[in-house]
Amino acid sequence: MFGTSGIRGTVGDDVTAELALAVGRAVASDGYERVVVGRDARESGTVLAEALIAGLRECGADVLEVGVAPTPTIARAVAWADADAGVVVTASHNPAPDNGIKLWSASGKAFGPEQREAIATRVEREAYDLRPWNEQGSRESLDGALERHTGALAEAVSIDDPPSVVVDVGNGTGGITARVLATLGCDVVTLNGQQDGSFPGRASEPTRETLAGLSSLVESTAADLGIAHDGDADRMMAVDETGTFVPKDVLFALFAREVASDGDVVAAPVGTSMTVDDALAAVGASVTRTPVGDVFVAEEASRPDVVFGGEPSGAWIWPTETLCPDGPLAACKLLEHVADRGPLSELVADVETYPIRRTSLEVEAKAAVIDRVRDRAREQYDDVETLDGVSIDLEDGWILVRASGTEPVVRVTAEARTESRAEELVADAVAIVEGALEAAA
Repeated sequence: MFGTSGIRGTVGDDVTAELALAVGRAVASDGYERVVVGRDARESGTVLAEALIAGLRECGADVLEVGVAPTPTIARAVAWADADAGVVVTASHNPAPDNGIKLWSASGKAFGPEQREAIATRVEREAYDLRPWNEQGSRESLDGALERHTGALAEAVSIDDPPSVVVDVGNGTGGITARVLATLGCDVVTLNGQQDGSFPGRASEPTRETLAGLSSLVESTAADLGIAHDGDADRMMAVDETGTFVPKDVLFALFAREVASDGDVVAAPVGTSMTVDDALAAVGASVTRTPVGDVFVAEEASRPDVVFGGEPSGAWIWPTETLCPDGPLAACKLLEHVADRGPLSELVADVETYPIRRTSLEVEAKAAVIDRVRDRAREQYDDVETLDGVSIDLEDGWILVRASGTEPVVRVTAEARTESRAEELVADAVAIVEGALEAAA
């Protein structure tokens, strides 16, 4: 039921009011008595949130309703409201036909595997603690969450010479970024600023391809950079002052290198580029790898020696601020970095990058294939890890073979310090997967 980022799927098929009601009942029945609830701008979220709230209250939980807000605002509000958990009705960067449900703990982390499993088991078994009419939970509005988030963002940075910026809200809930940057003195222009869960301005996920409008606007103006969010603003990507998209791993390296110093550790999922490792090694810091998913990065970021965590998809975590990926916070941090260090294009040029090759192979029994890939990899290589899929560490590069969480495919990724070596490594990895498939035939 749960993927690495909660429940997501097509509304009316995978995600229904019946499912939302069941999740609400399960969360309340599992002992979460005070629950913050909010949603992104998708119209389907109205029905789903009402069903979710009904399920929570039916099993005795008191609901604190934020309404339409960024996911990081709702996640932060769990602690602010002294609540036990938070629930966001969102499909994040997924397209308009989708929606979903993501659960948050009081620490600011998304529910981990054991917590998710407990909820899924209750839903499967219909193990609900339904209450009589006079013991059902209450419902009230939680006012001031956006204002408190705005204040926290402003306090998290210090910008002496505010840059000019274009903020592409992507028709989602990330308008808070434009507001807080304006209060910090930045000259702000917004793009796709009207909340509309059908995402008419661009696709919800901010990528090089979907941010063409942002790139053009920044290039044609005097803006110092451009910022973009996904539908619920837990992600943040950027373009420099020339309108050029900042590669995801480079942005990761910039954030990590700015906060880390000698002896510090940064959390990153398997498949993150050597660019990040090398940038941190230059300042005496190192990387600890996690499975894919912001909950795993957040868990590692809870360690006292971990000063930053992130996923190249655009989810960035400063653990001293919050363990939730916070796109508006990332935007503020990047503006601060540019104000202190100079043009973003020059900062990007200072980060060395390496060729990465990716491909996918269609498979049926993904778990069985990955098991055979693991065995074959251990026969051929010395340094093989199975943290998430099969990763192979080599002196001049790495290979990752990982089953997709949503499709019947196995994804193969390889990185090396030269083009030819990257091609060689991805070919070697494909050969291992094909051998595993032949053995199963």
